[in-house]
Amino acid sequence: MNILYGIKNCDSVKKARKWLDSHHVEYQFHDFRSDGLTLEKIHEFIAKSDWELLLNKRSTSWRQLTDEQRTDLNAEKAALLMLESPTLIKRPVLESTQHLFIGFNTTNYQTLL
Repeated sequence: MNILYGIKNCDSVKKARKWLDSHHVEYQFHDFRSDGLTLEKIHEFIAKSDWELLLNKRSTSWRQLTDEQRTDLNAEKAALLMLESPTLIKRPVLESTQHLFIGFNTTNYQTLL
């Protein structure tokens, strides 16, 4: 089963959901805000990808962090920041049985067809 993680009002998540629906790809939507997020799940994402890809340094949430929070980052510190503020995660995150896609990219999503 494919699981699409994100925030329902995020434009990138909306585009991904529309693409998945129009291509009849089955998925479950998991909203970080209403459904929650665990440190274990963030570690799973990081293990399948890279924490630097997962951490959205272009987000408003990133700009609101203190200099201390943004310095000396490593996988664990980034994971804790993302747990505290899930809006730091680049969205959407699409988890399939074989892949983890971070951000919406139609070329990547084609592999699900």
